[in-house]
Amino acid sequence: MSDTTLSGQPRATTAGTAFYRLVWKWHFLASLFVLPFMASLALTGGIYLYKPQIEEALYADRLNVEIGAEVQPIEAQIAAVEATAGITRLRGILTEDDPARSTRIEFDDANKARSYAWVNPYTAEVLANTPRDAMAMQMLRKFHGELLLGDTGTKFVEIAAHWAIVMFITGAYLWWPRGQRSLARAVSLPSGKGRAWWRETHMFTGFLATILIVPILITGLPWTDVWGGGLSFVQEKTGTASKSLRFGGDVPNSTASEGTTIPYAQVFAIAKAEGLAAPYEMRPPKNNEAAFWARSASTNRYDQTELIIDQYTGEVLKRQGFAANPGVAQAVSLGISFHQGELYGWLNIAQNTLAAILGVILSVSGFVAWWMRRPAGSLGVPAAPEAALGTGMIILVIALAILLPLMGATLIAALALDWLVFKRLGWFQPARTA
Repeated sequence: MSDTTLSGQPRATTAGTAFYRLVWKWHFLASLFVLPFMASLALTGGIYLYKPQIEEALYADRLNVEIGAEVQPIEAQIAAVEATAGITRLRGILTEDDPARSTRIEFDDANKARSYAWVNPYTAEVLANTPRDAMAMQMLRKFHGELLLGDTGTKFVEIAAHWAIVMFITGAYLWWPRGQRSLARAVSLPSGKGRAWWRETHMFTGFLATILIVPILITGLPWTDVWGGGLSFVQEKTGTASKSLRFGGDVPNSTASEGTTIPYAQVFAIAKAEGLAAPYEMRPPKNNEAAFWARSASTNRYDQTELIIDQYTGEVLKRQGFAANPGVAQAVSLGISFHQGELYGWLNIAQNTLAAILGVILSVSGFVAWWMRRPAGSLGVPAAPEAALGTGMIILVIALAILLPLMGATLIAALALDWLVFKRLGWFQPARTA
């Protein structure tokens, strides 16, 4: 998003200060690391927005069934899965109001692989069973979140997200109209030819991407290990964590420790009678004392009510609605909903799709503009004389390092390496002029 001439130096009318050059240098170095990740995250995230449509196309034969005369008991459907794949742990069952949809059973198979099975509810025929991690969209999601590298990949993605925020902040400073470059010029469509057009495209795309991508980056942080783990710790200590009944919390047991467990179909009937929105997800009791957990699996967060149901009497022991969560937990949940394109329907999907497209264009245009500008045999790091940082800028850097801890840690590491190694080797230094 920097404004440069064909020589690669900032225009005198817009960048006459050492501080501008210093910001440009750090924007450039941050972009070297961030842009490859941004292209990957934009592509995978943009595709994942259309998960329902893609899965409908890929798995239509297991998701849809012909409507029959009578629905088989869910216990019989589970027995069919047991006979086909073996069940070492029954994790849950998902049903919909649509009579033409299959029942989805989540379980650990005989090899203890977490799996899904789709069963025709009218015939108890197992239509398909697949390990969860072999599902196309699950693999895409894992690549999006961890580059298929487990915890190591997760850390790299989180570092990239932290530095992307810094990249957008510095890019916005470089884009900001100054000197003879007016606001009208700054928001105009790209013009010119060759590298000038690529540069203008990068600047214009960066301006739009800052508006659309930064909120997506921020709402994705609660999923991360370090930042998200820190947020969870703060929420627990301040009493602002989610009150969800899914992962524990104050969940009551059944009123008795023995008896006849009610049919699974009755649990779904209770959920429907309690006004929960379809689809319905249920998890069976873990032992004789525990209770059923059921919830609305609607993508609308306000509809995601949970129930704890006595496994012997069918009594609703506890009800937890979205509105009963603390404000911070609600904000985090709604942010995740926005990140996934679920918060306000098709407009949210369209907005995030545009953000994904901008992310790819920003990455490509930045790379091409750099490649065309860089001197032969050099990275083309912008010349940046040492510039003293003002008090306000120091406070901003410290605040960012605290709010984005992996950015702060890697910044310290980068500065130390630059001072101890890179300067001595001449790496990441601007090309010297005669």
